[in-house]
Amino acid sequence: MRDQRGMARKALSRAAQVSERYLAALEAGEGNASVILLRRVAGALGVRLIDLLDSGELTSEQRALRRFLDTLPADRLAGVLERLIQEFGQDSAVRRKRITLIGLRGAGKSTLGSALARELRRPFIELDREIEREAGMPLSEVFLLYGQAGYRRIERRCLERIIQQQEDIVLSVGGGIVSESESYDLLLHNCFTVWVKALPEEHMSRVLAQGDLRPMAGHGEAMQDLKNILSAREELYGRADAVLDTARRTVEQSVSDLRSLVTHAS
Repeated sequence: MRDQRGMARKALSRAAQVSERYLAALEAGEGNASVILLRRVAGALGVRLIDLLDSGELTSEQRALRRFLDTLPADRLAGVLERLIQEFGQDSAVRRKRITLIGLRGAGKSTLGSALARELRRPFIELDREIEREAGMPLSEVFLLYGQAGYRRIERRCLERIIQQQEDIVLSVGGGIVSESESYDLLLHNCFTVWVKALPEEHMSRVLAQGDLRPMAGHGEAMQDLKNILSAREELYGRADAVLDTARRTVEQSVSDLRSLVTHAS
């Protein structure tokens, strides 16, 4: 990189505040550099730290694309990714075979998903159940043993396996997956996603009926917490391919609406 820029070692030494002798050792592959030192060298060369660690397998086009993405503001990256997926992503016909329901717990994903799967004669898969099967324990114990980060790793692994092995399915995923950008992008790239939404009061009543209060445990203001979660995730849920509003709808009506959404999309 220094040679490509026509930069003398002495000039790089001054700019990076690193001795010429040490730079020579690094360039010979003999130095043992710290991340802080490498960051200074990268800054002096006008490149990213990851570019210094690159194994050389990237093409010039891939490096140029990386640099271009680095110039974009963070609020534009999601839109750029969606355009790239639409233009160059997995074949739309294959993606639409994996109908995936997203949304907060209590929206009715399991009930509607299993009913739709029966009508379409497809397997119905709940990602939470796959996580339990993979871990060999209930979700509550997965959280206790592995923590949030560990749970998300298992979730991502199970999602990758399902996508690799299954096509004609109806899939239901946990409400928080939209907050995990890599897992959510994987989902959007490989599945036809439907946001199943409901009124906060309906979410709450259904969660209470299930006897499951994990996200609100120990909180006296559970309804406000629920509204805050919905508000925080609304934009993320809105990235889905379609929206199914179950507010004030019976199960039968919602199943019919979902079937129409999926049929129209196909």
